[in-house]
Amino acid sequence: MGIGYACLRALLFRLDPEKAHALALRAARAGGSGLARIVGGREVPGLDREVAGLRFGNPVGLAAGYDKNGIALPFWRALGFGFVEFGTVTPRPQPGNPPPRVWRFGKHKAIGNALGFPSDGASMVASRIRRDKLRGDVVGINLGKNKDTPLTRAAEDYVAALDATRSVADYFTVNVSSPNTPGLRDLQTKAYLEELLGHVVAAAAGTPVFVKLSPDLEERQLKDAIEACASAHAAGLVLVNTTLARPEGVCFEGGLSGRPLAPRAREVLAEARRLTKLPLISVGGIDSPEEARARLLGGASLVQVYTGLIYEGPGLIARILRNLPKGA
Repeated sequence: MGIGYACLRALLFRLDPEKAHALALRAARAGGSGLARIVGGREVPGLDREVAGLRFGNPVGLAAGYDKNGIALPFWRALGFGFVEFGTVTPRPQPGNPPPRVWRFGKHKAIGNALGFPSDGASMVASRIRRDKLRGDVVGINLGKNKDTPLTRAAEDYVAALDATRSVADYFTVNVSSPNTPGLRDLQTKAYLEELLGHVVAAAAGTPVFVKLSPDLEERQLKDAIEACASAHAAGLVLVNTTLARPEGVCFEGGLSGRPLAPRAREVLAEARRLTKLPLISVGGIDSPEEARARLLGGASLVQVYTGLIYEGPGLIARILRNLPKGA
């Protein structure tokens, strides 16, 4: 992390976390692409790869949750990301849970959130991405259900969000693992997941569908979820979402991301790699070139960054790209 970002972070961290995040996104949208090109990753030969039939310029992506509403695609492109996953996107607009709903835990380089899928709605998100997307951009859409939709009709919401965003999506991710929407994690059980994915994969009509799973699944639950994904012809898995586990002294209602999640994310990656040949996207606690490298060498096809970007700054992406082994 450079001195410049350290000073900026000190100022931003004096603001409410959610307000600081919104301010940063607005700045990125308004004219941050020039700055991003200065601190961002240059094209590094030998890092491109094909995953699930898609061509990625490099294996480092922006995780869902950072830019939920498709605000700043030009900024992420200029920063050097090989792909960007927007969302979670719900079919209808919804405000999410009441604040306060985001917390920083600087000692642990972690973020807590209980956002509950605040979304401008699938149609609005798609219109923004359509305006900004260029040839070569790889865009994922992270799909969710509206809070007031019962689990028995969840598939309708996922398909509706998919239909509204299919023109801008290179792949979809089915989010069944956020701890902040009541009952959502129940969709990770084998019976629910097979039925849900049957509808979503059919509606995707060949566009790859990934599934994002929780780090809090027990070994048998993870095995059942992976088997359901494989039998429903999912294209791959995103591992992992935020956790309900807590470091000592951290207490809030919601999911935790950042450095404390890294050990469990590595464990789930290793277990999933043992159980399946599906492509795996590893996310959770990646805040250094060494951690990104370890995930790729540990069986991930791609990696995603979120909380590390907040604590380490936009220069993190360039540092990761410069230090990845070619063909990893």
